Amino acid sequence: MPLSGLSPGGRTCWRVTMHDGADHQIETVRVDLPGRAYEVRIGPGLLARAGAEIAPLLRRPRVAVLTEDRVAAAHLEGLRDGLSAAGIEMTALALPPGEATKGWPQFTRAVEWLLSERVERGDLVVAFGGGVIGDLAGFAAAVVRRGVRFVQIPTTLLAQVDSSVGGKTGINAPQGKNLVGAFHQPVRVLADTDLLATLPDRDFLAGYGEVVKYGLLGDPAFFDWLEQTGPELRRDRAACVRAVRRSVEMKAEIVVRDETEQGDRALLNLGHTFCHALEAATGYSDRLLHGEGVAIGCGLAFELSARLGLCSQEEPSRVRAHLKAMGMKADLSDIPGELPGPEALLSLMGQDKKVVDGRLNFILARAIGEAFVTSDVPPEAVLSLLGDRLSAR
Repeated sequence: MPLSGLSPGGRTCWRVTMHDGADHQIETVRVDLPGRAYEVRIGPGLLARAGAEIAPLLRRPRVAVLTEDRVAAAHLEGLRDGLSAAGIEMTALALPPGEATKGWPQFTRAVEWLLSERVERGDLVVAFGGGVIGDLAGFAAAVVRRGVRFVQIPTTLLAQVDSSVGGKTGINAPQGKNLVGAFHQPVRVLADTDLLATLPDRDFLAGYGEVVKYGLLGDPAFFDWLEQTGPELRRDRAACVRAVRRSVEMKAEIVVRDETEQGDRALLNLGHTFCHALEAATGYSDRLLHGEGVAIGCGLAFELSARLGLCSQEEPSRVRAHLKAMGMKADLSDIPGELPGPEALLSLMGQDKKVVDGRLNFILARAIGEAFVTSDVPPEAVLSLLGDRLSAR
């Protein structure tokens, strides 16, 4: 379903642009869920304004922050200063970095720490980090005292454009990714685009895998713009804000229509069916970052669509050409180390949350910007595709 042309005065989300006292351009996208609406604030300088942004949401001037070691070293004092400017006290727990943190041991540690800090139902938990911390902290907030409000302050491009918005929280299980969790919406998201300047290039590009996904699934004009502007996003602050804003607008529109993924929201999983299998096959390690897997998965989804006669062969070629132009991983051959065979990868896909009545749903496309969900995919077509791409390694 095309999502281009989403207007600021639309029914399900709106956008405003304003300037704060430091002449920073701050944009706001509203996720207009009935009874649980919240704002996603996007732009530079928001960390320094964290206190002013969060203070109206507090019942007492105190927050509990869940973060990770690298983010804490680079930005935790900046957050403390931003909060203290509004008289807000902060206590913090830093967890180890990496996807391995998103499991039972660190989740248990986070929950027990929040209880030891005497977090009350009326308090706020702050998720300060990338997608791992956002998912884990949001899930912890969902279950502590049967639900505590939380704020997302995403520090990576991937988290700013995707995982911090929409209320999906959770952890991984040995059987697969994100299989344990809850829908728990934040009460505000602060996406400070200045924080992206400290990201390593690989992490920035991994986040871009989620950005480009939005153009591929529902906005061909956005993909056209990314083809022209993508290589400049790290240097062009205004373009970066625009890319984050458009991604959030699209996600907000879909989430409001389908909060708990009963229909349209599955479109957001374009590339993820392949991605989750590849992440499991690489042990959720640094061999493959999530956004890298999404990018590779998008290429595979478009190639599968072409093989099934749903779109022209030019479409997957165009997708992979853009990913390569960005310097990104674009195919299975770009993943270091050994990978399982086609049958094993297909079996890993069977653990995906998109399995319904034993049938695996795929997000395929009729063209760039025209994605759709289907379970009518012959397993032999998937096996043939995986076999061919593995043989090219």
